[in-house]
Amino acid sequence: MTSDVPTEVLTKRAEIEERIAGQTLADVLAGTVAQHADEPAYSDKHHLQGDAAWRTLTWTEVRERSLDVAGGLIELGVAPGDTVAIMATNRIEHVLADIGAVHAAATPMSIYNTLSVEQVSYVSAHAEPTVVILENADHLARWSQALDATASVRRVVVLDADACPAGDRFMTWAAFLDAGAAFHAANAADVESRHTALTPESPATILYTSGTTGNPKGVVLTHHNVIYEAISTLESAGLEGAQRQVSYLPFAHIAERVLGIYGPQLLGGHSHCIGDPAQLLATLGEVHPTAFFGVPRVWEKIKTGLSAKLAADPDPDNVTMVQDSMAAALAWVQAQEVGGTMTPEIEEAYAAADARILGFLKLLLGLDQVTWAGSAAAPMPIEVAKFMAGLGLKVFDVYGMTETCGAVTSNGPGGFRLGTVGRPNPGMEIRLAEDGEVLVRGPVNTPGYYRQEEATRALIDEDGWVHTGDIGTLDDDGFFAIVDRKKELIITSAGKNIAPSNIENYLKESPIVGHAMAIGDNRPYVVAILTLDGEVAPVLAERMGVEFTDLADLAQKPEIQAMAQAAVDAANERLSRPEQVKAFELLPVEWTAESEELTPTLKLKRRVVNQKYSDVLDRLYG
Repeated sequence: MTSDVPTEVLTKRAEIEERIAGQTLADVLAGTVAQHADEPAYSDKHHLQGDAAWRTLTWTEVRERSLDVAGGLIELGVAPGDTVAIMATNRIEHVLADIGAVHAAATPMSIYNTLSVEQVSYVSAHAEPTVVILENADHLARWSQALDATASVRRVVVLDADACPAGDRFMTWAAFLDAGAAFHAANAADVESRHTALTPESPATILYTSGTTGNPKGVVLTHHNVIYEAISTLESAGLEGAQRQVSYLPFAHIAERVLGIYGPQLLGGHSHCIGDPAQLLATLGEVHPTAFFGVPRVWEKIKTGLSAKLAADPDPDNVTMVQDSMAAALAWVQAQEVGGTMTPEIEEAYAAADARILGFLKLLLGLDQVTWAGSAAAPMPIEVAKFMAGLGLKVFDVYGMTETCGAVTSNGPGGFRLGTVGRPNPGMEIRLAEDGEVLVRGPVNTPGYYRQEEATRALIDEDGWVHTGDIGTLDDDGFFAIVDRKKELIITSAGKNIAPSNIENYLKESPIVGHAMAIGDNRPYVVAILTLDGEVAPVLAERMGVEFTDLADLAQKPEIQAMAQAAVDAANERLSRPEQVKAFELLPVEWTAESEELTPTLKLKRRVVNQKYSDVLDRLYG
């Protein structure tokens, strides 16, 4: 398998392998605690606290309480290798439950909070957890059917004491933690023996994918996978030493696990957890992180929000000043791309622009102290990347998937190119198949799907390559770009191959468009379904003097319909004739992480949209 691997890849892989040889997450955490004992590790501002103050645990407290959690799980009958399911928002207890399960030699599984009752039942029946940890009444409702049907579940721990049902099967988090602390104190050797028996090949987690094309599949990731991934990602990002971060994406998402759970256990640092992503912008303004990761939709929201504020400035001199400043910053970022050339004039123009207005705008966003900004989960639209570059922010696009434990290619301080997902991470092999599919091989690849051998064989070929299902390109400087999902490419009835994401990204450049989906597979031409941006569109409408009662009413207004038509026209000007949108409909609803049209990471569920809005498609093709 290694005979055709470039020497430099093998050398770098061997360096990292030597650093992490024999280690598990329990070892990594113990080392970090020894180095950062009394420094802050995790904070949250959970509403159950009843005030606005952050509560914080140090690294020593994180480990000690996690060992108490391990004691509690062992006392409840959790055996090595058992699964422990967690459905909760981003908060300290979620992190403790995860790390505690690892120290009990169990396998923690963070489950997306937005899964339906039926999806939860499928996951529960498939994974057979021994203990389930839930946050609130909503999560209990989502698990109601699964708890009745899953015989393996011995106990349900509920974080919100007021939501905890009566009965022997349920217990509050406070009671669980007290019992675990007592067990740990009386049986310290037994608890210790659990995590010292772990090996690098032990499962560190099972992550059930969000199921855009059917039932979720459980991706097994080992301690070796996650530690190698964290080191290679941090190295590619140029992140050294403890970072200050905001944790807001679901812990069921691999990027948040690497950056919010595994990376901090390696580096230390201080993560601020927020349970409601709607509080993200306010939290950024309070925390001022040094490292920040956002899926493309988050960066799009920042762009549209700031664009709307800038457009509302009545002083044309201010508008010109901002535009000139952003042009200077974009030139400064582009001069640092591979192949670019920096000059003293570009440096000076950017420094002046930053002092004049850009520094203030970054401060306003809470991104003024960011030394690394990243994006993944879907390719970053180039116009969004350029907008951020216009603030002097280099948002490094990376690429990976749950099955590769996160990023396998990265842009970073060592080399980047806007519009690409970067070069292979240290020790990773990436190549394109004959049809352009991205293939990945390396130490981060999952050993397979949990209890699904046939799906595993379809994922990983006999030579160890993971078939990602993504279509990519590779330029002469070694930078990969992602075109679209292989299964999502549109092939029109005339045989034209079209990438829908390209069309959709152009449409979403309009500040009023929240989401867009292009359709045209086996059809004579491309059409689009659009939704309004629930935050920006109403603000713009009010400034235009448009009266409306709600978002559904707003979507029908002639002024808004005209803006949607302008968005389609602007996109069509940049598209080839077969790609152009011939008809569209603006829906009277908004798509969010809670609605069935999107995954928890805000990616389109195309099959759901096609089925749910079949009447709309009939009209568009009528």
